[in-house]
Amino acid sequence: MISTEVIVLRFGGRRLPRALAALPCREADGMRAIDAAIRDVRRVVVAGSPTDLASVLTRLMRTESLDVEVAHVDGRRGARRAVNGVARRVPLIRDETATVLVGAALWLPPEGCAVIRGETVVDDAVLFDGAVGAVRIEPTTALPGLRATVSAGRLRRRWLAGRAVQLGTTGARVVRDGVEGPREVKRSTFYRHTTGWLRVG
Repeated sequence: MISTEVIVLRFGGRRLPRALAALPCREADGMRAIDAAIRDVRRVVVAGSPTDLASVLTRLMRTESLDVEVAHVDGRRGARRAVNGVARRVPLIRDETATVLVGAALWLPPEGCAVIRGETVVDDAVLFDGAVGAVRIEPTTALPGLRATVSAGRLRRRWLAGRAVQLGTTGARVVRDGVEGPREVKRSTFYRHTTGWLRVG
């Protein structure tokens, strides 16, 4: 049973805005701490980076707790909204490793290479087939859930929106919300989870 409690989940000992000072605060120092903090609460206020937000949403997804409302505060921005704002369900984007994406993902060439060779498909539409400098993927707040584009420096081509984007390649690096994966991949997929998340604000 979910209580009416609202808690702050703080990453890295961040200083909290005054608007959050009266709320219970838990320190996020590992998966167990996150799991304990989000158990039986109505709303969790994530005080941390977008990567920290993604880690909380990943735990909510994996523990089937996506009925918990989630607010994000980075610095002082959004503190009042985090407490008083209304939550609405938005698409939750994840990958095949069951890791949630909140900001942007990049498919980059392998180390020492200038291009990615392969093919990317968004739903049934081909984004590229051949060689490109990079691919950028972003979640959207409305259906179908994500969009992707070929990126080359500051120049971007068309965006394609869809439920899923898939890469097949001879080799690529995956960067999720600024964090590079541990190894190069030959296949990678981002797609809309069956249940969205309750975003506050």
